[in-house]
Amino acid sequence: MDQILYEVSDRVAVITLNRPEVANAQTMELLDDLDAAWTRAASDDQVRVIVLRANGRHFSSGHDLKDRGWSPEKITLEWIYQAEARRYLEYSLRWRNVPKPSIAAVQGKCIAGGLLLCWPCDLIVAADNAQFSDPVVHMGIGGVEYHGHTWELGARKAKEILFTGRAITAEEAEKVGMVNRVVPLDGLDAATMELAGQIAQMHPFALRQAKRAVNQTLDVQGFYAAIQSVFDIHQTGHGNALSDGGYPVLVRLEGMKERIKAQ
Repeated sequence: MDQILYEVSDRVAVITLNRPEVANAQTMELLDDLDAAWTRAASDDQVRVIVLRANGRHFSSGHDLKDRGWSPEKITLEWIYQAEARRYLEYSLRWRNVPKPSIAAVQGKCIAGGLLLCWPCDLIVAADNAQFSDPVVHMGIGGVEYHGHTWELGARKAKEILFTGRAITAEEAEKVGMVNRVVPLDGLDAATMELAGQIAQMHPFALRQAKRAVNQTLDVQGFYAAIQSVFDIHQTGHGNALSDGGYPVLVRLEGMKERIKAQ
């Protein structure tokens, strides 16, 4: 079964995460396929808006901690840095900068690496049962690779969710501006496609320039430089874990699972 589904209708490309049986956990292969779908939509002149959605109860449970690509035999800090720089940082930045409006439709859990999929989108429509969290401090790391937290939530709320690992609700996320709209779960797809259709009626060059204006303003304020520098901070967590007894996915996985289940 394809892990990523892709279709275009009425100038809207819909990219769907399709691993519902594991809450759309992200393997390296899935992320490569997802990046290919983004590239396809970006290069298609018939596409004006990109929608990212997910099949199943949950948007994404984050990185698949059982991904065979992370075999213990090859784990070094250099290997981790290179793998994460490509798939967890470069991919997210590339999706953020695709010169077409994008909308993420989020339901259920959006955990850690799931944030790296929805945060690069220009707009987020959340179901009323959506919950967003980054509990990787439990793994001895100060947050996921793409540090959108401070920009999306503000400094104090970002510290709260990182320090505690707790999930924030869709309503909380809307209050701080991370989410554009909260809708009933059974109306999530319809509301997202209605918004996408409305945007698709606008002039494509004007949409591109409007997006560039906002993104460039954030970059002037320091967004891009901060994202890059905090990625290096993230890697110190891996380095400490390796020196302290092993890669955190292998050492702290079970404890993290129990904490996530309790949320």
